[in-house]
Amino acid sequence: MPHVVTNKCVECKFTDCVVVCPVACFYELETQLIIHPEECIDCMACVDECPVHAIYADADVPPEFQGDIEINATEAHKVKEAGQGPIEAKKDPLPTAEAKKVQLGY
Repeated sequence: MPHVVTNKCVECKFTDCVVVCPVACFYELETQLIIHPEECIDCMACVDECPVHAIYADADVPPEFQGDIEINATEAHKVKEAGQGPIEAKKDPLPTAEAKKVQLGY
């Protein structure tokens, strides 16, 4: 059961999660991160690191974010097939991240 980055990450792209990931399964899109479902080992290390609580085990994804399961899988495969490697180092979040964090109530 892989973990999923929900659209709570859109406009944030905090990378605290990638630093603790032991298998480098996070990939980067323009406005958010995603997790490659076949690379995730379900260690849960990333879950508590996300400042906006955007990461869930796929079985625990709330109903409003169910579509993000497919988005993670599809986009992760596209990005990897295009030759982009996983993100493994912390980067600055997007300029909109703090406002989005407040909007989400964190």
